[in-house]
Amino acid sequence: MNALDYFNARLEATISPMDYLRLAQVNPEKYFLIDVRNGPEHVRILTIKDANIIPQQELQERLHEIPKEKEIVVYCWDVWCNTAAKVAAFLLERGYKVKELTGGIAAWKEMNFPVSDVAQDANLSDNCGC
Repeated sequence: MNALDYFNARLEATISPMDYLRLAQVNPEKYFLIDVRNGPEHVRILTIKDANIIPQQELQERLHEIPKEKEIVVYCWDVWCNTAAKVAAFLLERGYKVKELTGGIAAWKEMNFPVSDVAQDANLSDNCGC
């Protein structure tokens, strides 16, 4: 693969936070954004606003929640995390149109783009009730 092929493939497989925000504002019905991060809930409290939360470890049993007619955008923690890439490959193998959000939630937060506090939005408590 030469450099041009590499960069064209990369552009086809990814979307920047700026591009996603702009495109989703213009045509929100076109996209289905998924937070695929694994890990304890308390470290996944902040999520991109309006993202669907389907951790990679739950993907197989929740596949029916992902619409085939939309463009799927997946994200994980940051540029070092490959969870979103694994999910993208899994979904592509099943006929979905998928892009990875570059930089994950770390890049999104760095740009001060809108986030949601899952605990606050769901009125969750840190109290386990024990």
